[in-house]
Amino acid sequence: MQKLDKNSLNNFKSNRAILPAIIGLVIVSLFVYRDFNKIDFSLFAITQLSFLFILCAFGMLFFRDLGYILRMRILSSGELTWLQCIKIVFLWEFGSAITPSAVGGTAIATIFLWKEGLSVGKSTSIVMATSFLDELYFTIMFPSIVLIFSYTQLFPTDKAGFIYNNLLVFALIGYCLKLSWTLLMAYSLFIKPQFFAKLVKSIFRLRFLRKWNEGAEKMAKDFIIANKELKRKNFIFWLKSVSATFISWTARYFVLNFLLLAMMVSIESGDETITIFEHFLIFARQLVMWLLMLVMPTPGGSGFVETVFTTYMADFVPVAGFTVIMALVWRLVTYYPYLIIGAIITPGWLKNNFKKSRK
Repeated sequence: MQKLDKNSLNNFKSNRAILPAIIGLVIVSLFVYRDFNKIDFSLFAITQLSFLFILCAFGMLFFRDLGYILRMRILSSGELTWLQCIKIVFLWEFGSAITPSAVGGTAIATIFLWKEGLSVGKSTSIVMATSFLDELYFTIMFPSIVLIFSYTQLFPTDKAGFIYNNLLVFALIGYCLKLSWTLLMAYSLFIKPQFFAKLVKSIFRLRFLRKWNEGAEKMAKDFIIANKELKRKNFIFWLKSVSATFISWTARYFVLNFLLLAMMVSIESGDETITIFEHFLIFARQLVMWLLMLVMPTPGGSGFVETVFTTYMADFVPVAGFTVIMALVWRLVTYYPYLIIGAIITPGWLKNNFKKSRK
């Protein structure tokens, strides 16, 4: 496992934050350059109310991370300290930001937990439980919004381009991937953990992975032991975990709602508003965008998200050409802080934890 963790973290370097940042900024810069002359900035006047809504947007970010930290503390049964939970959450977010969305930080999250003192099996079990809870949110919420909103509200037909004409197809592909993963996690966690253990052992019997077979065998045994502990948890334990997950993802999406409100109250005419129905529609479209990110190979969906946002969310930005500015502000608030924080804490974490390994 010692060799395996080094190989797994080989690409988990702080300088990898540069690539997704460049991709996203280049794409947005091109749009800004194209539409900058269309924007009438004289329409805007920053007010105390707009500052209040911006603070509310950052408040949603706080609740997003708080939910993740609470969930990590709950799933570890208190074995991880609050400080360890905070570090793991930010490392995990950084990993998600610099890897393709279909991979995310999950691929290396087990190592974060293991290096913070948990067994490999328990670390794997917690990561799988976390992944299951995240995907469960999507598998429940996506059908719900499909029932609430019409097809044209979720997938506007007046947009041009291949991506926009096939939004439903991409969303369904993303949803099927999430549903499949949710079912696999549920089966491995609650019905037959031996299935996952056998799968891991089978994979590491392959010739080019055989040198890690001993570590994989131990991890499979530890996973079954740790999984028995998870299966014994009561209803309150899972209710807390599900609630923390719901808080995190819902707060993540409502960041954009408050940023749009800040924009609306800054328009001097004051005629533009967002209705309650539109707030939920903005939330629903963000959920669709997250599903679309699964089929995109770029780190953290960089470039793709900014591109889709400029058309997909244009209905809620009344000022011509300003959608690209909103896309940039939204990504600066929700995406780039995790690149920066991760780039700061990752080198020290790697140095400290791998120094312990050598000792």
